[in-house]
Amino acid sequence: MEETGAGTGRDWPIQDVARITGTTSRTLRHYDDIGLLRPTRVGGNGYRYYDAAALLQLQRILLLRELGLGLPAIAEACHQQTDAVKALTRHLEWLRQEQERLSRQILSVRQTIETVEGGGELMAEKMFDGFDHTQYKDEVEDRWGKDAYAKGDSWWRGMGEAEKREWKSRSERLGKDWLAAARSGVAPDSIEAQDLARSHVAWLESVPGTPASESGGDIKGCVVGLADMYVADPRFAANHGGEEGAGFVRDALHTYVEKNL
Repeated sequence: MEETGAGTGRDWPIQDVARITGTTSRTLRHYDDIGLLRPTRVGGNGYRYYDAAALLQLQRILLLRELGLGLPAIAEACHQQTDAVKALTRHLEWLRQEQERLSRQILSVRQTIETVEGGGELMAEKMFDGFDHTQYKDEVEDRWGKDAYAKGDSWWRGMGEAEKREWKSRSERLGKDWLAAARSGVAPDSIEAQDLARSHVAWLESVPGTPASESGGDIKGCVVGLADMYVADPRFAANHGGEEGAGFVRDALHTYVEKNL
């Protein structure tokens, strides 16, 4: 079933939109109730209808949901970037980068399995292909300059494989500790959260090229800026368990900065 609104082109009833997108009519009605996605029109029978522009907005919403963002964060993202095409273009580029990185990781793991099963010698250089520290190159250069990225890149490439593994392990432990703290219900200004914030700042200070590591650098601005980005950027929010987890990290870091830096 479909109807056409005068001058608006084709539109789709809510049942069809739910079926096509794999969501539910109840979810779409909820999006309407909270002002996140309004139907294009409501028919005389009370049915909601959505045109192409509404479907474009819905695609953005569902993509951001897959990254772990909560509805308030999605609403804020849509409010800040009203040009859906520009937003989707940026998201598409990130998805392509992730696709390439994941493809390299799949190949790397497959080769490791085949090598182990065949009794061959593992090659460290191949085992970690796709675990790419350069994926945020543009963000680093935009935020802190090309020199900052160059220093960090040189530091990373100068590490031995064991050092790189230890660094990744340290980063993963920090991320897991943040998730555990957020889920435990402790407050951002609690001793536990502030200990994590201290470790987080020390982790940032250990990366050459960032303002946190430079003598006389704006460590306060660096920490606060990154903390805010953890919530604002869907990729970083997903790393912290979504909007709620990222918000916990942000609030804990803000508190630490205010009290200690």
